[in-house]
Amino acid sequence: MTVRSVANALGMEFDDLKDITLRDLAQAGKDNTNTAMPPAVPAPPYRHAAPSGPWPWMDFDADFDFTTSTAVIEPSWRGYPQSQFGNWTPDQVQRSKMFQKCEANKTSTIYWMDVRDDGTFARSNMGGKGDTMAVGPGQEDGFWDMLITGRPKDIRIRSIFVDDLTSPVLRMLGTRYNIEPFFFTSSINWIPSRYREASIHKESDHITITLPFVRTLRINPRSSPTALTSPPPPSHIPTQIDTQAPFPMNDGNMLFIDLLAIHMVRGVKTSTVISYHPDSTWCRTSAKRLHFLMRLVGESVYWQKIFHKSKDPTFLFLAILWYPLYAWDESLELLHNHSTGLESRVMETNNSIELTRELHILQAHLLYYQALLYNFEASVRFLAKIHNPAMESSDFSDEQRTDSKELMEIESRNLLSEIERLELRRTTLSSRVKNMMDLAFADINIDDNSQTRRLTQATVRDSAAMKQASISYLTMVFLPASLLASVFGMNVMEFNQGSLMTLDRYVEVAISLTLFTVYTVVTLQPYSSFHDPGAPFLRRAVWPILTLCRIMTKTRVKTVEDMA
Repeated sequence: MTVRSVANALGMEFDDLKDITLRDLAQAGKDNTNTAMPPAVPAPPYRHAAPSGPWPWMDFDADFDFTTSTAVIEPSWRGYPQSQFGNWTPDQVQRSKMFQKCEANKTSTIYWMDVRDDGTFARSNMGGKGDTMAVGPGQEDGFWDMLITGRPKDIRIRSIFVDDLTSPVLRMLGTRYNIEPFFFTSSINWIPSRYREASIHKESDHITITLPFVRTLRINPRSSPTALTSPPPPSHIPTQIDTQAPFPMNDGNMLFIDLLAIHMVRGVKTSTVISYHPDSTWCRTSAKRLHFLMRLVGESVYWQKIFHKSKDPTFLFLAILWYPLYAWDESLELLHNHSTGLESRVMETNNSIELTRELHILQAHLLYYQALLYNFEASVRFLAKIHNPAMESSDFSDEQRTDSKELMEIESRNLLSEIERLELRRTTLSSRVKNMMDLAFADINIDDNSQTRRLTQATVRDSAAMKQASISYLTMVFLPASLLASVFGMNVMEFNQGSLMTLDRYVEVAISLTLFTVYTVVTLQPYSSFHDPGAPFLRRAVWPILTLCRIMTKTRVKTVEDMA
């Protein structure tokens, strides 16, 4: 059964399940128009992630007013969070931006879903308005009355999915379910967190998981592997790598950071799940989408058996965590195709400088994804380790506790094994990228070595020729004169008695012999500035005539140019 058929069976339009921005981006991809990328996720201040930190949203380098506030705190939901958490001062609330990011929203959309005692999933009918309702200005009191109204006795879990959270809805949810403000601040500020608080033995507790994960944005249709090997159009290579920003790929698709923010109140008779979606634009997960996917969980035969066998509401939380796992698997699939295309380009091209930059950016994102996968694994281990105190109540038998514990171990192992597979695939991709970078650098080094070798050979050849030419020229200039000086200076009868040699005669003979030596040396050299390289012997033998002709030609041309 396909997702479309299930959506029709549940009375929902499949196309409506997609975010509006996603449809717009997909249509823009088909029209080959430029679209803006989703904004980068802010760097999370981890010290403000959990209530175990005694100084919520305090920066020690700032000035604080430690005087006790005398302002009157509204005791109703309008006074949240100070009405229930007095250590949250107005200054800290402002620093956390808890309400600042809700001011842009005018109406909140709430999606409801129930899990009955028999393990079946049902559509809520809240106040006769069905499982979806909008809470806008003037409707706050009606929504508050709906929250405090008792539930039917056969409701085991009530799930609340919130889109476009407004300040009144935030205050009402926080007051009604006694939610630590850290849940909202961690979600709004994209801070990974997982904690348990307000635990009461045999009664209830609160658990919160805020989990960033990677999702895909497919602008183009699914590309074939062969299409990925073609070189992409020229693009701007950033000088600064922001791993929090979306990662565009050569086929037009991109990866971006999404967020799952879940708070669960586990009780003996009934439990509550609140899924908060602070930013459902840019095709990030909306409450409507997650609400639909959780209703599909109720259609799964496998999970029907689990909810029928165990009354522990933690299994619904565990089922929700399969959503980021699916998103991770699809993202790594696209990364595999992207790395395959880069690998082909590295092996085909001779210029690997730009490719090494692209590979470096990909490697930086893979290293960041390693930290995200670690948080994912830690969240699953946290959920499996934190036992539900309500299961110790006398309402549950020892057999039910044992069955729930065994099921939780099995299902958490299943999820952890899938996360381990994802990490192994990410590690493989990272190693593959490193191999590609090594190959690219090897190609660059080979090219550099070849150029260096050619340059060295030319330098050695020129140096040898220069040395040979210098010695030859010095020899042919000074050798004839030295020879004659030695001959004329011999103290023997043949030269001194009746000698007719004079200094003029010495100069005449020396110059003649020097010119003859120069002529001979230049003629015998294969490389010289007086004739073309590699010229035949006969052409080298007439080099004085050729040189004189060239000089005369240059002189004539210069004279003509001067006259003109």
